[in-house]
Amino acid sequence: MAELTGLADDRALLGRTSTAERVSDILRSRIAEGFFPPGTRLSEDSIGGALGVSRNTLREAFRLLTHERLLVHELNRGVFVRVLTVEDVEDIYRTRSLVECAVVRGLGEPPYAVEALAKAVADGQRSARESDWKGVSTANIHFHRELVALAGSERTDELMRSVFAELRLAFHVVDDPRRLHEPYLARNRQILQTLQSGDRDGAERLLAGYLDDSLRGLVEVYGRRVADAGQGIGFGIG
Repeated sequence: MAELTGLADDRALLGRTSTAERVSDILRSRIAEGFFPPGTRLSEDSIGGALGVSRNTLREAFRLLTHERLLVHELNRGVFVRVLTVEDVEDIYRTRSLVECAVVRGLGEPPYAVEALAKAVADGQRSARESDWKGVSTANIHFHRELVALAGSERTDELMRSVFAELRLAFHVVDDPRRLHEPYLARNRQILQTLQSGDRDGAERLLAGYLDDSLRGLVEVYGRRVADAGQGIGFGIG
């Protein structure tokens, strides 16, 4: 499997305790990065061999990721990377709006520690100059992950880690990633600048509008891809 390229290198991340949790961390990252696109069947033998873990450990990792809605088990067929429905995408954005806007609303008094947000904005702009739209997508996710981290809550971070990983499943089937991601480079920068100025309420308004527009744009293109797949055209990985 071409998707296994480099997976063996991740064996070092397991250390001496090859736990299912650490295996699931590796697979979650690989899924989020698009190495295992939506609809891909995950081979126990190939992945277990690449990581050097037992079948039982791998199955437990699969179970954990199924609980996170990243994988799905199909009876007599195996384990697959989940293909989201349009309703899934809408629910992801409802969660994002509830959590991200609440984080900004609860920031307290400025100044705010936005250095990580600034780095994500710079990374996105650099990727755009290089026409690396997958990199732009990654930087965008990092921006919103760091925005959530401003709450200083490990539980919120953990919740949104799974939400953002699930969101990437939708991004990976979009056929024109530039059209999807490029408009939000400037909007991320605007949110950053508003927070840097200490305007928490203004940043929340910008973020709420951003998420509404992002949902509409993603549902439009994702819904078309899902419909095409239903007609046997198949997904194109962006």
